[in-house]
Amino acid sequence: MARLSFRSRLLAILALFAVVPALLITLAWGGAMTRVLPMMAGKAAWDTVAATGERAIAAARRHAPTPDEAGAIAAHERALATAAMRSQQFGLIADRAPLAMVAASLILLALLAFVATRLAGHLSRQMTRPLDEVVAWADRIGHGEPLPQAEAHGAPEFDLLRSGMRRMAGDIEAGRRAGLEAERLKALRESARQVAHELKNPLTPIRFAVAQLRGQVPGHLADAVSVLDAETARLETMARAFSQFGRLPEGPVAEVDVAELVASAVRSAVPGNVRCRVHVDAGLSLTGRHDALERALANVLVNAVEACGADGEVAVTATAGGSPGAPTVEFTVGDNGPGIAPGKLATIWEPYVSNKPGGTGLGLAIVRQAIEAHGGSVSAESHAGAGTAIRIVLPATAPQTQGFDRGPLNSPCHPS
Repeated sequence: MARLSFRSRLLAILALFAVVPALLITLAWGGAMTRVLPMMAGKAAWDTVAATGERAIAAARRHAPTPDEAGAIAAHERALATAAMRSQQFGLIADRAPLAMVAASLILLALLAFVATRLAGHLSRQMTRPLDEVVAWADRIGHGEPLPQAEAHGAPEFDLLRSGMRRMAGDIEAGRRAGLEAERLKALRESARQVAHELKNPLTPIRFAVAQLRGQVPGHLADAVSVLDAETARLETMARAFSQFGRLPEGPVAEVDVAELVASAVRSAVPGNVRCRVHVDAGLSLTGRHDALERALANVLVNAVEACGADGEVAVTATAGGSPGAPTVEFTVGDNGPGIAPGKLATIWEPYVSNKPGGTGLGLAIVRQAIEAHGGSVSAESHAGAGTAIRIVLPATAPQTQGFDRGPLNSPCHPS
């Protein structure tokens, strides 16, 4: 036997709760009236009174009453006849009234059952439609499908439930994406580590061989040796990039002086012929791995220098941000280069995606990896012809050092 749906069961329960009590009350009331009305009529008593009264009147008339007595007897006789007639009429009504009352009760019960059924149907729809929707949403969330925008109506509590399920679905989807992204990056890091290992093994003997050939080959082969030397150096640079991306930041965690961190990164990444403006708020520090953070900031600066060229300008700022309960240090590296096309801006953080000829596409990927390993975030903003700004946000710690502020410089910047 097929099991009734939840809505059918709920409709039946609500209808029974309304109809069954009404049916019992109607039957009890009809049965009571069937018994009580004949008792209220008193037909037998009135018949007895009428019979005894007629005998009493007949006896009174045998003694030749006076005119006054005869008038009283006649009046009593009329009143007695009227009472007896009314008793018969009420008795006739009492005999037929229970059937009429039962019929009226059944009609009223049918009307009540119809109204109760309609009300039960409305209530069941108000409850089951949102519940069916919530069940369907749970199934969609389990399969990773998006939730529909249209919503069934119901009690206000269902709106709260829907809002909670939407937030939960968003959190689950974000967690799912984060998990997939973490697995993808893990696979990319492993492949990068293996590539770096395979590159480094033959590069060392090749470098030694090139160094030996440099002073021994004839002059007409000097250019070939120079090419070998340059390409070997390029492969070494590529191997280092693969190696850096293939492992997460390592080393001790310590207090990092933000002013010294920025100055060190600028010294290593910005050549002397590029103008550089640096501003660091006083008293900034954070906890992290100094070398990894310096390499990340230096990689961003290298990209900015390459984007703007020798005649361009790079601006570096480090300011306090966040809230009193969660302070942050916000780095911004900007350049006045040609900018990045909108269609390519979203891919600059992806490994192996490069807009430069011969690039590995790992520079900004290493930056994101290092910053996210420190609990921070990275973002980019660019406009055609107006340059690019890279923003790095890291958790901050208590201030310990003095900042510095330098205007345009023609050489790498140093704190004063």
